[in-house]
Amino acid sequence: MPTAKLDALPIIDFTDADEGELARQLDSAFSQIGFCYFRGIGVDQAVVDGVFDASRRFHAQPRAAKEAIAMNRFHRGYMAPRTSLIETSSVARVTRPNDSESFMLMHEVAPDDPRHGRPLDGPNLWPDLADFRTPVEAYERAMHAFCLRLLPAMALALGLPRESFDGHFRQPTTFLRLLHYPPQAPDAPDDAFGSAPHTDYGFITILAQDRQGGLEVRRRDGTWLAAPPIPGTWVVNAADMLSRWTNGRWQSTPHRVKNLSGGDRYSCPYFFDMSMDSIVEVLPTCHDAAQPPRFPAVRYGDYLIERLDRNYDYRKQPVPA
Repeated sequence: MPTAKLDALPIIDFTDADEGELARQLDSAFSQIGFCYFRGIGVDQAVVDGVFDASRRFHAQPRAAKEAIAMNRFHRGYMAPRTSLIETSSVARVTRPNDSESFMLMHEVAPDDPRHGRPLDGPNLWPDLADFRTPVEAYERAMHAFCLRLLPAMALALGLPRESFDGHFRQPTTFLRLLHYPPQAPDAPDDAFGSAPHTDYGFITILAQDRQGGLEVRRRDGTWLAAPPIPGTWVVNAADMLSRWTNGRWQSTPHRVKNLSGGDRYSCPYFFDMSMDSIVEVLPTCHDAAQPPRFPAVRYGDYLIERLDRNYDYRKQPVPA
């Protein structure tokens, strides 16, 4: 049944919230538009301030200092401006690379870990920058812990036992991306973006953004809805694997960024995804005879690597002998 056109993303407040009520609100938000705001998730503002300060200081360095830790084959390190082109976008024909730069941190895989050396399972890279690693890791730990606490409510929202997702997240695939968007000219071409229209690859994305604005979310009717910064909140969205798991009940919604603020924009998206070996197939509560599965089973790692290989320049270069 058609829903009314949303004029603003819903806000879900976790402060003293009942798990059943959280489940209801999650199902409503992810079914309507695939996006919402979270508030009261238990992450101290000082931790958030710390990661933004680290990001600004990192991106203020000379280009050579940042490129000293250029993105490695494990998808960790510095990504220079205009080196990602979203070829896999299903919502737009993207012809211009993104006008943004970023530092990427992923789940740490120690040398003695059996996973070490597999695609995307390797060491993080760190800049030679004082007081950088500690606040970045503090924010990553806080987000990781919150996402684990979120899993039971998400399972309940889908009519599943609380522990249903646990096995897929004992070794989650995680990304923390410290993004910097330089200002775009007011007369920039329509197809020039800080981040071109796209969907995210995995399970869920939790975004901290500064006060500059520029994020937009596509409604079902194809129009775009602003997701402006609201103090004390995070913008949250379902991603491709979560949409597949739910047979499309929860949307992986296209979104984009244009930084027309006249100043620099910073954001810190945290991507919390299942393990690389997780097999994602439509959940039993999300299909029946009238609504058969729309998606075949897929190994998450295969899906992820195919998209990274197509969208990022560094992965298209020959591997040194």
